[in-house]
Amino acid sequence: MVIRPDTMPNEHQLTLIAQQLGRPPRGIEALAATDGEGTPLVLRMAPIVDGKPFPTLYWLSSDVLKVVISRIEASGVIKELEERLHNDSDFLAAYHRSHDDYVATRWRYMTEVQRADVERLGYTKLLNTRGIGGITNRDQVRCLHTQYAHHLCGNNVIGQWLDEHYGVADCLP
Repeated sequence: MVIRPDTMPNEHQLTLIAQQLGRPPRGIEALAATDGEGTPLVLRMAPIVDGKPFPTLYWLSSDVLKVVISRIEASGVIKELEERLHNDSDFLAAYHRSHDDYVATRWRYMTEVQRADVERLGYTKLLNTRGIGGITNRDQVRCLHTQYAHHLCGNNVIGQWLDEHYGVADCLP
């Protein structure tokens, strides 16, 4: 079961996140998704971290999901998905909508101060054009982890495909 709390992590969750990431977290704005036990699955990140644009709005933190998706990635699925994007205009259009949703959602979450910082630092165009996980070519799939993180928090056709073909969501408690 996935819960979308959109709240700051508590101390216990911050400890879990540090274990999941292997380092203290930086740039977390909220827990974007947790499992039914409150374990962080996806983090919502700030648009700028340490003065630089952070390309990923949604960061997959779950150890379980990272392992499952890494195995899927290692099997060559990205090449299969890119071939489908090339040959299936409806799938490609849905994928482009996923990128558009990602960009729009990032801007919706930004505070006025963050928007002003983005503009002042010259990152407006970058954050308007970079899609899921910071990808520039929206006809390619760079990372299934960022796709699936977005799927758990928004509308992502690649994440939906992963659930349909691999049952990724079934590994969650």
